Amino acid sequence: MYQSAQGGYPQGGYPQGGYPQGGYPQGGYPQGGYPPPGGYPPGGYPPQAGYPAQPGFQPGYGGAGFGEPAGYPGPGQGSLGEDGDVKGFDFNEQSIRKAFIRKVYSILMCQLLVTLGFITLFVFHKPTQMWVQRNTFMFWIAFAVVFICLIVMSCCGNVRRQAPMNFIFLGIFTVAESFLLGVTSSMYDGTAVMMAVGITAVICLTLTLFAMQTKYDFTAMGGILLCATVVLLLFGLIAMFLPGNRIVTLVYASLGALLFSIYLVYDTQLMMGGSHKYSISPEEYVFAALNLYLDVINIFIYILTIIGASRD
Repeated sequence: MYQSAQGGYPQGGYPQGGYPQGGYPQGGYPQGGYPPPGGYPPGGYPPQAGYPAQPGFQPGYGGAGFGEPAGYPGPGQGSLGEDGDVKGFDFNEQSIRKAFIRKVYSILMCQLLVTLGFITLFVFHKPTQMWVQRNTFMFWIAFAVVFICLIVMSCCGNVRRQAPMNFIFLGIFTVAESFLLGVTSSMYDGTAVMMAVGITAVICLTLTLFAMQTKYDFTAMGGILLCATVVLLLFGLIAMFLPGNRIVTLVYASLGALLFSIYLVYDTQLMMGGSHKYSISPEEYVFAALNLYLDVINIFIYILTIIGASRD
């Protein structure tokens, strides 16, 4: 999936797994962000390091084989989810890269609009809000669907690359995740939710522009980000045993927002390719959109948690 833009992979310690799909998995998100709704188990939604799907996105180990042109992976050096039939993309060509970026952002905007629609409905339509809060089983069904879709899209390269199967799984995942975010948001005041939406939009736009303009290459930080995600996940598990502790909640949510802000820069640069050390294959437009979507909603969850905790 990831193609090396330079010679060998300098990081000896970079693990070759996929996303650590615990809950959000891909990380889930370290979803300590999902607040404990009434009727749901105390401690809330386990951190979605399951959603940390992002952390798991691993750049391919570089190194062109003997006699092969630079930019082609060497023998046995394919990246995560990359099959032998996916190779030879000249992703440095401006036309290919721009078309890829347009497609990714188009998909991402559709996902965010669907999610915003669910949040608005669950927060401001009282009958719907009461129904989802009473029927907690729907929350867990949606959580299971999110987890299964993430596993399938992360582990099955053909599923996430071939239309229409990739769009079907992405659509199911987006609806289920939007339902989860709607339920979570319904536990907060409408003003707090809209404030979190606005702050998230400003942060994501600023970070995206930064990722496109900065000379610093974040694509080599995959190993560091993965370790940070594991630490955040463990912190979230500990925080579950300290319910009602406002300071712990604020610290956890702040660290989560910071981590996924860095992930947003990381995934944006992977998508952009160009002079960055690692890039994502043009065939992985659905996976690239999924990465960015998970980054954005994780930032939203943690911002909402910070606002809610600061008002208690």
